[in-house]
Amino acid sequence: MTGATGTPGDELTAMATEELNAACSLTWPELKRITPWGDSFEGFAPSGRTVEVERRYLWAVDPEGAIVVEVEVRDASARTGVEARAILHAPG
Repeated sequence: MTGATGTPGDELTAMATEELNAACSLTWPELKRITPWGDSFEGFAPSGRTVEVERRYLWAVDPEGAIVVEVEVRDASARTGVEARAILHAPG
């Protein structure tokens, strides 16, 4: 993970990846229960700057029945942001 010495974009990318990993760690029954759903919250990047983190759980059109997990980390003051995305399939 990029710390305070990395570039701002690297830091946002690392945060988005970490948050996506956490978002995808739910079990399939948990994912199904909360989809469609999204939330956002204010957090702090490793450098200390304030960022907004948004998670979205959506039903995929293709492949049908899969769940799309999206995470966006934004620094509104710098007008920058990074998105990370995963498509999760039902087990079995």
